[in-house]
Amino acid sequence: MAEAARVTAESLAALVASHREFLGFVERRVGDRALAEEIVQDALVKSLQHVDEIRESATGWFYRVLRNAIVDHQRRRAVRERTLGTLAAESTIATDTELEQVVCRCVSALAATLKPEYADALQQIDVDGTPVKDYAVAAGISASNAGVRVFRAREALRKQVARACGTCAEHGCFDCTCGRS
Repeated sequence: MAEAARVTAESLAALVASHREFLGFVERRVGDRALAEEIVQDALVKSLQHVDEIRESATGWFYRVLRNAIVDHQRRRAVRERTLGTLAAESTIATDTELEQVVCRCVSALAATLKPEYADALQQIDVDGTPVKDYAVAAGISASNAGVRVFRAREALRKQVARACGTCAEHGCFDCTCGRS
């Protein structure tokens, strides 16, 4: 029993004495001091539970523990990056598809119920992306008149959407169940 306690104490002393070397070893492999400190700390904490099982050089044993910790970290990072990339790609696709389906079906149908000049202003300025000045020239009106027209058209459309969709329109519903789609 006394021999095991002495070996454990010697192993702990060796690990503590080599802390700087361990930190440098990990930092060279991960390229970040703070991350290296975290990996070494986590590995030390986990290793303390098994320090009494060391039957060889504590330093050599701990370097193997650190190599495994670095590999585990790199695997987790790679999985996290792949997952984030996949989620980003899916969310962009889903958002574009969602907006096209909901806005184009429901709101476009409601826009068609507006006065023809309002529907035309919304179509050209908001949907097609025509600048207000260019729309004004094409419509034969002043730029300020075109700005007022598109403002009134948006207000009229907002009222139509509120009338057709009720509270759904107030909360930004993307699962249109108003029956118009």
